[in-house]
Amino acid sequence: MQEQAGWWRWAPGLLLLRNYQASWLAHDIVAGLALSAMLAPVGIAYAVASGVPGIYGLYATIAPLLAYALFGPSRILVLGPDSSLAAIILGVVLPLSGGDPSRAATIASLMALVSGLVCVLAGAARLGFVTELLSKPIRYGYMNGIALTVLVSQLPKLFGFSVEAEGPLRRSWAIVQAIARGETNWAALVVGAGVLAVILTLRPHKRVPGVLIAVVGAILIVGAFGMDDRYGVSVLGALPRGLPAFSIPRVELAALPDILAGGVAVALVAFADTSVLSRAYAARLGQKVDPNQEMIGLGAANLVSGFFQGFPISSSSSRTPVAEAAGAKTQLASVVGALALAALLVLAPNLLEKLPNSALAAVVIASALGLFEFEDLVRIYRIQPWEFWLSMVCFAGVAVLGAIPGIGLAVVIAVIEFLWDGWRPHSAILGRAQGLKGYHDVERYPDARQIPGLVLFRWDAPLFFANAEFFRERALAAVAQAPQPARWLVIAAEPVTSVDVTAADVLAELDRALLAQGVELCFAELKDPVKDKLKRFGLFAQFGAGNFFPTVGAAVSAYLDVYDVDWVDWEN
Repeated sequence: MQEQAGWWRWAPGLLLLRNYQASWLAHDIVAGLALSAMLAPVGIAYAVASGVPGIYGLYATIAPLLAYALFGPSRILVLGPDSSLAAIILGVVLPLSGGDPSRAATIASLMALVSGLVCVLAGAARLGFVTELLSKPIRYGYMNGIALTVLVSQLPKLFGFSVEAEGPLRRSWAIVQAIARGETNWAALVVGAGVLAVILTLRPHKRVPGVLIAVVGAILIVGAFGMDDRYGVSVLGALPRGLPAFSIPRVELAALPDILAGGVAVALVAFADTSVLSRAYAARLGQKVDPNQEMIGLGAANLVSGFFQGFPISSSSSRTPVAEAAGAKTQLASVVGALALAALLVLAPNLLEKLPNSALAAVVIASALGLFEFEDLVRIYRIQPWEFWLSMVCFAGVAVLGAIPGIGLAVVIAVIEFLWDGWRPHSAILGRAQGLKGYHDVERYPDARQIPGLVLFRWDAPLFFANAEFFRERALAAVAQAPQPARWLVIAAEPVTSVDVTAADVLAELDRALLAQGVELCFAELKDPVKDKLKRFGLFAQFGAGNFFPTVGAAVSAYLDVYDVDWVDWEN
């Protein structure tokens, strides 16, 4: 049974199918059909925003939905092309494709394979926690940068012209110049602005398919008035009939480094988005989240997308609420949506022929606007300004350098932030404060008394290579600053969760330095796993078992038993 449970864990969709309830079927079918109406225009819009022909957005929707239904742990999450990935994909596809649509699709498919492989391997290695290393301000920074990049990339299509400049700043200036030269196609702009207005107006109403209403309206208006022929409004055109075929994308070796970097960046952003969204819906449905299986499900969906002519995909914060509002109970709703989309490609590929590109740009712009985060950044600025400015640096990195270098910068900043917090952590000399139990920081309680000859020193972080020398300096400074000559230095070590080899060697050096001054090194409240490490390092025997105390109070009592000092405690 345990072995079977293990197999079910790798394919949650099969386990769900095994326990499927007949009462769910009608809800899933209705929700799937409602979802399918949104999948087509959104998939096409994000494909165009990613630098590949619109048809590949449908390819990147059908197969991944089926794969996630089998391997994904969430009952309701909807996957597919997403605006948060568009800027990253475009940043790789645009310079490498040379304007060749077929080559662009091949490069995007390879990025999906890289992203999928990274996610599957990370999930199998149980590394689902890695995205938690990116703090909220850093995530806000790079997502705001990506949102700006996507927004700027779609403005030319909304205005009905094209620009050649790369990068948000240069592209923004090129857009301003094009508008000043009078290149705006006003018919395309009116259609696109109308679509954008309808989507934003109906967005608060979750049960109303705003995107579908806006897009269908645009198709009908353009077709009825012949706006593509009479006013030069660019339209999607006929889609190829049939389903995507299995293929292995190939490019020259020289392009692989950029594709690999882009695929890894996509994996990081896609899983960060997916993990947040899956946690939110799991909490709403009263379910547990398995971040490792979530990573595997996302990876499987990307692998399938790459092998079936798609491009990198992620969870969707716009389509998942549609499925929920339509009454979806399980991933069968996504399967129904995928099958309906497949039927469209086989039976009616010309249905979207008159879809204006300015409307597609409006769909992407509406989604990009939803990526911006301002309100919480105001709160962060109010309570911790330096984290706000950290977010601004990440934002500027993405906006100036581009999506992939900007995300790389965000990761580097996240690592620096993590190391900085541990590199110079807080430490305190403890004393006895009137009316309070225990021992407290003498800086916060200036009236706290210190026991003559006993230095209680608390270190509020793990001990590792980056802060070990600083720890030694602070400990020796605490001894030097003692009101009376020190006899014992007791490390209040409850916050110390780990010790590495470098820190262990520094502890040994500290012990020798203290002994030379006639001071004995002791530890209080040291956790057993950390104590076990000291035993492996050979330090436990060096310090002596008698120098380890379960509490600070026990260490104080032991000191007072050894030394007759002028000390009168008070009752608390």
